[in-house]
Amino acid sequence: MTQAARNVSIRRAASALGAWLLVTLALGCTTPDTGPKADSVVTSSVVTKGAVTTGAERLLLEPDLLPSGVRVGLIVNHTSVTSKGHLIDILDRREDITIAALFGPEHGIRGKADAGTPVGDGHDPATGAPIYSLYGETRQPTPAMLKDVDLLLYDIQDVGARFYTYISTMGLAMQAAARDSIPFVVLDRPNPLGGKRVDGYVLEPGQESFVGMYPIPIQHGLTVGELARMIQGEAWMEGVETLDLRVISMKGWARSMLWPETGLAWIAPSPNLPSFEAALLYTGTCFIEATTASEGRGTDAPFLTVGAPWIPAEVVATELNSNAAQGLTVSTGTVVPRSIPGASTHPKWEDTDIETIQFSVTSPHDVRPLDTGMALLAALTRNTTDDHFLDAQWLRRLAGTERLYADLQEGRDAAEIVDSWRTEVDAFRMQRAAYLLYE
Repeated sequence: MTQAARNVSIRRAASALGAWLLVTLALGCTTPDTGPKADSVVTSSVVTKGAVTTGAERLLLEPDLLPSGVRVGLIVNHTSVTSKGHLIDILDRREDITIAALFGPEHGIRGKADAGTPVGDGHDPATGAPIYSLYGETRQPTPAMLKDVDLLLYDIQDVGARFYTYISTMGLAMQAAARDSIPFVVLDRPNPLGGKRVDGYVLEPGQESFVGMYPIPIQHGLTVGELARMIQGEAWMEGVETLDLRVISMKGWARSMLWPETGLAWIAPSPNLPSFEAALLYTGTCFIEATTASEGRGTDAPFLTVGAPWIPAEVVATELNSNAAQGLTVSTGTVVPRSIPGASTHPKWEDTDIETIQFSVTSPHDVRPLDTGMALLAALTRNTTDDHFLDAQWLRRLAGTERLYADLQEGRDAAEIVDSWRTEVDAFRMQRAAYLLYE
C-alpha cells in the first residue's frame, strides 16, 4: 500500500470510528453515575432464548456494534467462539473489516501450550495477519505491533480467579491501547463461578505479579467487562484513565448463574481445566501448586485430585468432610500422574503411585472453593513429612499476601484463615458496586 493510500485508509477509519461513537451512544448505555464514562457500555434488547447471549454472539446479531472500515487487532484464543464459528472467522468474512493483527495470551491462540510455557509469534494463513504472543518475552502489545490497528478487541473466556493470567493480559493491552490512543472493546462473557460469591485475600500493595495485577479478591465475582471498567475507573494501570473503553455486554446473564445455567458449551479455557467442576474448585485447589503435592496435573481430573506418596488420605478426607466439603463428595484413592503433552508434559510425581484426595461436585451452588482449598492446605501442612512442602514465594504470589504462609507455619486452622479476609472482601464489594453491569 502506498503512503497516499494508507492515509486515505486511516482517514476513512477515523471517520468510521467517529460515526461508531455516535451510534453506540444512540443504542443506549448502562453505567452507574459513580462509574466510568456514561458512554462506555453498549447494551441491547436482543435475547437468545435458552442461552446467554455473549458479547461475541451479539456481533452476529448486531453488526453495527463494530464500526466499518477499521483495522482490528484481536486478543483471542480458542474460547473466542460464537454459534457460527470462531470470532476470527466471523470477522474475516466481513468485507468492511480488516483483521490487522492477532494477539495470543498464555497457552497461545489455540490454547494448547502448557501452563507457564512461553509462546512464540507466528502468522495466520487464513487472514494473512501476524500473530503476536503476549506470553513470551513480550506481554504487552508494542507500538510496532499496533501500528496498523485502529481498534483493539478482547474476547477470551475467563475463569473468575485473580491468578488466572488472561485478565493480566487484558489490563496490559488496555494500557497499550491508551498509550497509542486506540479504542479498546471488550466482548463480555460469563464468569463461570457466577457474580455473587466474592472470597479470598485482596491482593496487597507490593505483591503484584503476572498472576495478580489488581487489588481484588481471589474469587472476584466480576465478568471481564466489569473488571475492565474497574481497572480504568480505579486507575489500577497507569495511563488507562484516557482509554476509550467499550464493553459489549451480554444478554440473559445474571449474577446468580453458574456456568451450567448459561446454556453455553464448556470449552476448556486452559488445558488443565477440562470441566466446569475443575474450574469451580480451581480457586481453592490451585494453592496446591505452591506445595510439593500434586494438584492433579497428569491425571484425568486436574484440580479435583490432590496427592503425594506420603499423604494420609483418609485422615485428610475426614477433616475435609467434617467442615469444608459443602456441595462436594470427598473420596480417597491412588493414581499415577502421566506426561500429557500439551497439558502437563512433566507433572509432579510423574510415573509414581500417589495417595490422593478426590473431589466430586454434587451441589455447585453450595461449593465454597476457598474454604475447601484452605482446609486442604492446612490439613496437608499439618500432616506432611516433607520438610520443603511449602514454596513460600509461589504461595505468596497466589495469595497476594505474606499472611497465608505465616498462618500455615503457625498452625492456624482453615476457619481462622478464611475469617481473616472478611473485612477486606466486604470493602471490595462496596468498591466494585459502581462497575457492575448485571443484577
